[in-house]
Amino acid sequence: MLRPIADTFQPQEYPDLLVGLSSPDDAAVWRLDDERAIIMTTDFFTPVVDDAYDYGAIAAANSLSDVYAMGGKPFLALNIAALPPDLPAAISAEILRGGAEKAREAGVVIAGGHTVQDKEPKYGLVVLGFVDPRRMLTKGGAHVGDRLVLTKPLGFGVTTTALKREQADEQDVAEVVAWMKRLNRTAGNLAMEFELSGGTDVTGYSLLGHGWEMANASSVGLKLEFERIPFVSCAKKYAAAYTFPGGASDNREFFSSHVHFTAQLNENQQMLLFDPQTSGGLLLAVPPERLAAFTQRAAELGQSVWEIGEVIPGDHIEVV
Repeated sequence: MLRPIADTFQPQEYPDLLVGLSSPDDAAVWRLDDERAIIMTTDFFTPVVDDAYDYGAIAAANSLSDVYAMGGKPFLALNIAALPPDLPAAISAEILRGGAEKAREAGVVIAGGHTVQDKEPKYGLVVLGFVDPRRMLTKGGAHVGDRLVLTKPLGFGVTTTALKREQADEQDVAEVVAWMKRLNRTAGNLAMEFELSGGTDVTGYSLLGHGWEMANASSVGLKLEFERIPFVSCAKKYAAAYTFPGGASDNREFFSSHVHFTAQLNENQQMLLFDPQTSGGLLLAVPPERLAAFTQRAAELGQSVWEIGEVIPGDHIEVV
């Protein structure tokens, strides 16, 4: 789908475009000078929860995450909204308020935007951020021996789909909403503090999909330990009920050829690793000599981190 655009804009003609269509990274990056670059990204989606305010906040956190996943600091945003003409004004206002307050929490100003009419609500942000081009996080920055660290648990997709099917318990939804609303700012700052070079956020392509993008871009393999991977408390319950969204099957179809399940995992366990996440955490490659200090600093900052595997030689993902 992007081929006509890629054929039009050749990278060699734009030397200051550091990250663009030729890269699988989370945002575009344009160099301003030797010490500053602009990160630009956009994302929007239909509601994943029923509460309008929470939906707006989650959508904003998800959009901002792309900047954090590149090691940047967001500062400016625009709203993107598609709203049904018969949607009550109070609901539209709550969506925008949720986004605005999450942006403000991140230190970001929403300076405008654009709204159109559509049959189903859609909301998100265009986000600008700054990054030092010499110290960016990219999917191509992982190295053999690095330890893999995840900063949020998995299981958001299978739970929000249970909600859509009216099968989710209220306390389960509250747990997942709290995680989805959490900014990846502290995790991104940690990555920069410890001068990491490899990372991404875990969103719609799932842990395995985004993990494969990192492995492929870095010309390495990944080894994941299933028992170390964190899940929200209700994830396995809804996996057993098979409330996976359609995107989980799409992810399995697209990425399964790059994954070797060497552990005795049943289908539900495997599908949890293909489960699309909304506003998921960061997957970071941490050099082993920095891991202890990284983990200690994360604890001091109240940032959850889980060591889930390592970067290995190879061209696939092993799940053991």
